Amino acid sequence: MPMRYKRTELAGNIGFSTVIDEKFKTSYIVVRFITPLDSEKAAANALGISILNCSNSRYRTLAELNEKLSSLYGAGLSSFSRKRGDVQILGLSASWLNNCYAFDGEDLTAEMLEMVRECLFAPNADGSSFDADSFRITRKDLLDRIDSELNNKRGYALSRAAEIAFRGEPAENSCYGTKEAAEKVTSEEAYAAYRDILSKAQVEVFYVSAEEEPAVEKMISESFGSVERSPEPVQFRSKSPLRSEPVTESDELDVNQCKMVMTFKSDSDDQFAMKMLNMIYGATPVSKLFFNVREKMSLCYYCASRVYSEKGALMVDSGVERENIEKAKAEILHQLDEIRQGNFTDDEMQSALLSLDNALTQVGDTPASYSSWYFERFCDGNIIAPEQQFDGFANVTKARIVQAANSLSLDSIYLMLDKEAAE
Repeated sequence: MPMRYKRTELAGNIGFSTVIDEKFKTSYIVVRFITPLDSEKAAANALGISILNCSNSRYRTLAELNEKLSSLYGAGLSSFSRKRGDVQILGLSASWLNNCYAFDGEDLTAEMLEMVRECLFAPNADGSSFDADSFRITRKDLLDRIDSELNNKRGYALSRAAEIAFRGEPAENSCYGTKEAAEKVTSEEAYAAYRDILSKAQVEVFYVSAEEEPAVEKMISESFGSVERSPEPVQFRSKSPLRSEPVTESDELDVNQCKMVMTFKSDSDDQFAMKMLNMIYGATPVSKLFFNVREKMSLCYYCASRVYSEKGALMVDSGVERENIEKAKAEILHQLDEIRQGNFTDDEMQSALLSLDNALTQVGDTPASYSSWYFERFCDGNIIAPEQQFDGFANVTKARIVQAANSLSLDSIYLMLDKEAAE
């Protein structure tokens, strides 16, 4: 039987989606809270949700919680925080073995649904603040995550580029907030943020399994039924305005290799053509940027492009020696001009299609991949199956790609420079 997808609206602006595929031996549930990305609230929001998989009112320590999960055939429970354009997406997910594979007929689904319910709606808190030990562990984890992003220089360069390109917009902020803000958040403030999210965030719940389970929708509906909700609207797509003139900003850091991120902005609504353009331009090992800037001219250690359709932006990030920055910049712009002039072949278009097809065929390999796919399509406002999206790419003409390329204008450049060379 083929995969079946269905989404229904529950009370309180809660979306409930099921993806049923008989090949799976595990079940997966993820509850996503979607809220406007706010620099003053991001850190408290992240802490208020990430603490939920650390303990709850029944399992009051991380050790107790992990011991219980281990007894359920190694079931998993995790939380997350990320951003998508101008919104912050926070959530809790759980996965477990399907009941039919349990040795002694245990009802693993019932146990895990209760675990999720308790973590979300009966956390380890006294009504005004979270448990002190759980909060301390969670805040340390968040601070470590923020530090690790700083240590990942390529990722940090992309974050700084976003700060510059989207300055004055929510998308300039990190989904974790700043380190300084995270250090100041108290347990009481994190708990207040958690309560605020329960009542004001848009909610999208996904359940992926081999068969329908009415108890899942019942648990979600009844649990949220006890929460007084007044959801705030969110905007999944908000194109960033183009500057009148491109700006360049730089930092000097202790790095061996400089980084350059160039942000282009577009007013195009042709997402299929823009993604095809991205594949031809710099998203694959046979793209123009990889083949010419990196391989042929040896100007970069890496050079790749990525599309942020929710902001109408495309970023090109590269690792480059300081003396090659201007040459690399000129060649990156030249390769975009080549596409603008239609100087790409049918073979390049076919290669882009094959790369997209390869990525699309992987959707459904895991329960989480189905959830991510359909959530992204919900955010796009066009809920389609992977094969339908491939048809959209296959129908893109050369003229549409040229038009998408011509819609792009350079907005800003971020340079991470090596401090020693500066001295």
